[in-house]
Amino acid sequence: MENKTPIGEVTHYYDKIGVAIVKLSGRLKVGDTISIEGKTTNFQQKVQSIQIEHINVEQAGEGESIGLKVDQRVREGDKIYKVF
Repeated sequence: MENKTPIGEVTHYYDKIGVAIVKLSGRLKVGDTISIEGKTTNFQQKVQSIQIEHINVEQAGEGESIGLKVDQRVREGDKIYKVF
């Protein structure tokens, strides 16, 4: 059984570029495995890039809004969990 911790929520999704805007409630860094879950969303992926104000960063923390490249379509309100 995997452990997962809530880490944020999708506030917007840019379909053409496959980027979710995520309001973080915890720390996230490149290389972490995340699970994105919602009414019709349920998949896991490794974090490959994080951007804050269009600048690539290695990690971001609680309260920040980040751009997150995602492998599949996500929806506003989807929850993001860090998987251990």
